Amino acid sequence: MLASKLYAPTLREVPSDADVVSQQLMLRAGFMRKVANGLYSFLPLGWRSIKKIEAIIREEMDRSGAQEVMMPILQPADIWKESGRWNAYGAEMMRINDRHDVEYCLGPTHEEMITTLVKNEINSYRQLPVNLYQIQSKFRDERRPRYGLMRSREFIMKDGYSFDIDDAAADVSYKTMYDAYSRIFTRCGLTFRPVEADSGAIGGSNTHEFMAIAEAGEADIIHCSACDYAANIEIGKPGIMKQVEEALKELEVVDTPQASTIEAVAEMLNLPLEKTIKAVVYAIEDKVILAMVRGDHDVNEVAVQHAVNGSVEPEMATPEQLEKVGLTAGFISPVGLKQTDDFAIVVDESVMETYNVCGGANKADAHYININPKRDFNTEDIIVAPIRLITKDDVCPECHSPLEYSKGIEVGQVFKLGTKYSESLQATYLDQNGRPNAMVMGCYGIGVSRTLAAAIEQYHDENGIIWPRAIAPFEVVIVPINAKDEALMSTSTTIYDTLLNDKVDVLLDDRKDRAGVKFKDADLIGYPLRITVSKNTLESNEVEIRVRKTGEAINCPIGEVSGKVQELLSQL
Repeated sequence: MLASKLYAPTLREVPSDADVVSQQLMLRAGFMRKVANGLYSFLPLGWRSIKKIEAIIREEMDRSGAQEVMMPILQPADIWKESGRWNAYGAEMMRINDRHDVEYCLGPTHEEMITTLVKNEINSYRQLPVNLYQIQSKFRDERRPRYGLMRSREFIMKDGYSFDIDDAAADVSYKTMYDAYSRIFTRCGLTFRPVEADSGAIGGSNTHEFMAIAEAGEADIIHCSACDYAANIEIGKPGIMKQVEEALKELEVVDTPQASTIEAVAEMLNLPLEKTIKAVVYAIEDKVILAMVRGDHDVNEVAVQHAVNGSVEPEMATPEQLEKVGLTAGFISPVGLKQTDDFAIVVDESVMETYNVCGGANKADAHYININPKRDFNTEDIIVAPIRLITKDDVCPECHSPLEYSKGIEVGQVFKLGTKYSESLQATYLDQNGRPNAMVMGCYGIGVSRTLAAAIEQYHDENGIIWPRAIAPFEVVIVPINAKDEALMSTSTTIYDTLLNDKVDVLLDDRKDRAGVKFKDADLIGYPLRITVSKNTLESNEVEIRVRKTGEAINCPIGEVSGKVQELLSQL
């Protein structure tokens, strides 16, 4: 490819609405352009890298025994209603009606579609196992698209699905995909960690997220300093923190005018946060959920959802919902409250181990002091569950060693779905005795466009992107200092032809621009190797090869360039 023919409009200024490094650099380097909020077009450089990621995925999927298919993006509502997810999936699903007023959705995922496909073709245990995958655009109507490709409305995803005769066979499929994903992200050059995770709207039991470690990550990851334990903070297993047992004091009401946050109350009453309890009120569908944790802890919304068997993610309760169940914002505790059909109370385990603590008095500008939960809560009307987020004071639940924290970008996830979809959609097979059984399923996703963004978040500097070789749009760029100099261009073209013949992915920057412009673009775009052809090096029959990752510059005889390039690429 000649740079003069390449459609790669670069930008010198950082776009004002780009809020993370990967988004900024992909826009500046001419990899993509924003169409609308959460929607992007890939330009040739970005699409080349996407196709390289897809090629790695296909190689490893095919190697694992999976087979590629392609299913419609547009999915009929009927199959989603049959599985029970049409309403449960929430507002992220983009629902549409066709000209005949038939309901459809733009697929956010394809569990229903693949299950329907397989159930119509497979009827015997002899036809199992089956593992099918596709690489396709998905649509999710994100409430607040942000971070470029990391939270967009349309995104490229590899999704795969396994079908087995029983749990033991499904575990084998799960491990096969887990191993394949480890190879994929290793080949893509990512620094990643598989962590235990929550299955979310997809459902199922076992699940691991593959997290690319990066400061821009939206997910908090905990991992043990001594063993292999790692988890998304949402399912980290916090211990029960107990306070030192005290003599129980009498419950009192104190005035706390305008102190509607637990921090303000603690300061007003000169209390440490661990001697307070904090109320956070959610709505799950039409039910109001009061969640209580210690004042020095944060609520784990995923745990709250599980504690009440919620089918959708919790949302913050509105003032109208608070008023409906008689709660006074900023001054809430379970003291004197009872559950109803419209109202549930979930209390963290550590709260139940506190003594003489402060919490809302359920009326404006007042708090209780000396709350003792085991005495003062209606214990028959509350749900006690581990609903706090794990903290730096917790220890590893496996070996009790200290925990470490990282930020991560979710680039892949593997799920053991079990029979959730095969039962609801009647995907059965006949066993050796002729009896029908539900197929045991697994689901395996990779965010292809997210992987691209994650690589940039991990590998960049002040000058631009530093691509891992395997997913760079081009492995090598040749930069003649002066494209008007026939000798320089002749040598550059010879090297270009030689590298092409040796199967090196190379770009010749034949533009008439100044050398400084070419160098800046090369660093911004992030080609792993840059070959510079100048009069000075040509006099000694050499060129300069510069490694983008390290900045190392090597003078190499022209006749040895191809061998040296391949040697350097093999080290990247």
